[in-house]
Amino acid sequence: MPREAAPSINERAFVLQALRENTRIDGRALDAFRDIELSFGEDHGTADVTLGKTRVLARISAEVSQPFPDRKFDGIFTITTELSPMASPAFEVGRQTDQETILSRLLEKAIRRSNALDTESLCIIAGKKCWNVRADVHVLDYDGGLVDASCIAVIAALQHFRRPDVSIEGEDVTVYTLAERVPVALAMLHHPLCVTFSFFEGGEVVVLDATLQEQQMSEGEMVVTANRHGEICQIAKLGGVPTDALALLRCVDVAVATVKDMSKTITEALKIEAKKQDLGGMIAELSAENDR
Repeated sequence: MPREAAPSINERAFVLQALRENTRIDGRALDAFRDIELSFGEDHGTADVTLGKTRVLARISAEVSQPFPDRKFDGIFTITTELSPMASPAFEVGRQTDQETILSRLLEKAIRRSNALDTESLCIIAGKKCWNVRADVHVLDYDGGLVDASCIAVIAALQHFRRPDVSIEGEDVTVYTLAERVPVALAMLHHPLCVTFSFFEGGEVVVLDATLQEQQMSEGEMVVTANRHGEICQIAKLGGVPTDALALLRCVDVAVATVKDMSKTITEALKIEAKKQDLGGMIAELSAENDR
């Protein structure tokens, strides 16, 4: 089974000694997050996130389908992940690795199960027709921070996405094109983001946003999911060394502060993108036509 090349004995000794001295190979502080580069595609709902050397592309799509029988008043929201061999030799086509399983479960808990997207707003006709929203996550390059980068990409893409407007006459549903009506943004209840911590030296040294090299040497990981309001959505401890309560509280405080900064970055990028797309006030004109 393919896997990443393990760090040599000298590399391991050098990195661990640097961490003991509160120094990292890339020059960051132990509690520093890498710079986020966020861009959007021409189509609504495409977000490209670069976190250091890690790159993730998220794409949102929607189609009209039938709701689940036990959720007649809710739409459908699913998240799928794809880890390409282009990103890392440890990933294989058609074979789900442990890394992909963990990524899928954490994104599922962080975004879908925390009700980040209001699925009731996706209902068109109760029990008969609804919007089926799907988020596809493609990992293009991998150097640690996979969960964090993927979560940023999905949340940014959901905020950037616009579904077609619809009208209902009896049981007939009409879906309008962009030229006919301005598309509608998704109703988001909150914007959860993930922050990953890695533990070294029996849990004595805690590192935020570890690179792949640091991740291979870590003795355990923990993912904290929070929103910009300081609400904790999930804490996932992925095995490894135990963590005491005080260290956990310190990690949560750092995670909340980091999430607030990440939220500002996403909001600013969305504002810049909105100005680019609203050429000549076309969106405002279509909105006024919708109101009439």
